[in-house]
Amino acid sequence: MINWPTENWDDAKSIIDAWRKKKDRIIFTNGCFDLIHPGHLHLLSEAKKKGDRLIVGLNSDASVKRLKGFGRPVKDEKSRGALLGALKGVDLVVIFSEDTPFELINYLHPDVLVKGGDYAIENIVGAELVIASGGKVETIPFLKGYSSSKWIDKDSSIDG
Repeated sequence: MINWPTENWDDAKSIIDAWRKKKDRIIFTNGCFDLIHPGHLHLLSEAKKKGDRLIVGLNSDASVKRLKGFGRPVKDEKSRGALLGALKGVDLVVIFSEDTPFELINYLHPDVLVKGGDYAIENIVGAELVIASGGKVETIPFLKGYSSSKWIDKDSSIDG
């Protein structure tokens, strides 16, 4: 089953509110997820262990282009979101157009905010919001050797 991505934050909030009524613990992580690789799978599977429902904030195409530059994203937001939504453990994918997920985190109020271990907690966008509301911020050790940007750069440097 695919949990299709949504751009409608109100719909996402309604789903999350229903989960909260069942006392589910809400986990949030985010990213571009341009080319899904084992590092992403590791992050998502470890994040899921931190609670009951995993929400993935997905950068929109316009956001990825601003953050990553020309030629990005490789896959459009609907494709990236559908792939994420088909993964075991991902309960909801919410697309955001801003450069950071700050507003989305502020709107959804997750119980746990998770990012890769390449981030220091004090540098994680939205950490202060989650902590102030009694939630936790956690990092997952980075799985070395996997990076969409490095894969794309390597492929584009090969003469074909």
